[in-house]
Amino acid sequence: MAKADFNDLANGENHSNDPIVPKSGQQKAYDNVNKHMSKGRILKNLVVVSIAFLLQFTAFQSLSNLQSSINEEVGTVGLSVIYGALVLSCLILPPAVIHLLGCKWTLPLSMLSYILYMFANIYPQWWTIIPAAAILGLGAAPLWSAKCAYLTETATWYAKLTKETEQAIVTRFFGIFFFFFQTSQIWGNLISSLVLQKSKVDQNETIKDTSQCGASLCPYIKLNTTNFEPIEDDQRYLLCGIFIGCAFLGMAIVSIFLDTIVLERKRNAPTGLSLQLFQRTVRHWRHGTQLLLIPLTMYSGLEQAFIAADFTKSYITCTLGVQWVGYIMICYGVCDAIFSFLTGFIVKVVGRVPIFMFAAICQFALKVVLLMWKPDPNEVWPFFLIAVGWGLCDAVWQTQINALYGCLYPRKQEEAFANYRLWESLGFIIAFAYSAEICTYIKLYVLIGVLALGLIGYGIVEIKLKVKQKQSADIETEETTEDTKKY
Repeated sequence: MAKADFNDLANGENHSNDPIVPKSGQQKAYDNVNKHMSKGRILKNLVVVSIAFLLQFTAFQSLSNLQSSINEEVGTVGLSVIYGALVLSCLILPPAVIHLLGCKWTLPLSMLSYILYMFANIYPQWWTIIPAAAILGLGAAPLWSAKCAYLTETATWYAKLTKETEQAIVTRFFGIFFFFFQTSQIWGNLISSLVLQKSKVDQNETIKDTSQCGASLCPYIKLNTTNFEPIEDDQRYLLCGIFIGCAFLGMAIVSIFLDTIVLERKRNAPTGLSLQLFQRTVRHWRHGTQLLLIPLTMYSGLEQAFIAADFTKSYITCTLGVQWVGYIMICYGVCDAIFSFLTGFIVKVVGRVPIFMFAAICQFALKVVLLMWKPDPNEVWPFFLIAVGWGLCDAVWQTQINALYGCLYPRKQEEAFANYRLWESLGFIIAFAYSAEICTYIKLYVLIGVLALGLIGYGIVEIKLKVKQKQSADIETEETTEDTKKY
């Protein structure tokens, strides 16, 4: 999926979602829980949360990758609805839900919204997919916010017990969590490919007219191919049944094995539904750098939606069949995860600008290839190679745009990351909304144009940063010179 918009919620930056200051009686409960939570218990809870999310998103991410292939237009519109509801939910719901249910029980109850969406995929109609997608979007923000709050709080306790810095332990806890989480791409896509794998007899009977596959594929073109035929009912029931089972297991693990905690909360945080974050998000548009970053932030959502909905349908399913989607997307997910981990170390060596330029040049080249390439069912390796390249580029956009927002607005991170989620989600919404309406080559030209515009905005931001840093350095030099003259 479309992973990037959920992961941003997990970076610990959405402070408005921090629950509320405990009352005097609750403070005693907080002290008691903290006192009796051993290191082993804290680590056990970390593993419980990680495994539960692994199971949940093994199902959801793989199902998201298949929407354009198995559910046609209603599938991609449903994904658009998910991100629209997610934007609203992020700005309003999490504080109220966590305050009402507590951190622990917010997790399994929010997971139910994902399970409802999986049930809707058993009988994918407009009246089942769209309402279920809206409910999932509303439930996603409290789920990720509660997870962030739980891991951050227990990491803080662990740091006190081990005498290590909070920053180091929080980073380590989230690193362990995402180690589990990122592997969900592997298991979910593997399950989908094995379930949807056709028998040798079916493969011999398959009619493959691939003349219009790739950039030439348009909604109005009818190909003489069986690759776009609906999957068999027994395959759909088996696939959805496995995914629902995984999600229910994840929900059960959290409900049974996760310890309840009382959070040490901000004293002035809202306890109910509030529009404060929305108002601050809009006011943040007054920053010129925020306006300049909007195109690049939207591009992050557009390019993720393209690989999940359009590359999988126009190239993989059209040419090879839906059974290949999982295998190729495994390759994408693994490369994305590995390079996401390595990017932080690379930036320390070469700097932020070169890594942005690498991703931009790489993705411009990939789009040109996708525009010119005529996919051949007898040559499978190019599909994997494009998935690898796209995963490397996506890793840069996800990690470094996040980092850029953090560097630009260290004192306004809540508003900054709310804007990041807003504009990236808008990219997802637009891409999924037009996915079934326009030709693939037009989508590629849109991506090229938005990326070019985004890079211009990003370049201006970097120039402004350099000028500001130079001015600060000049001021410090002048002050040092004046102090020297005094002596």
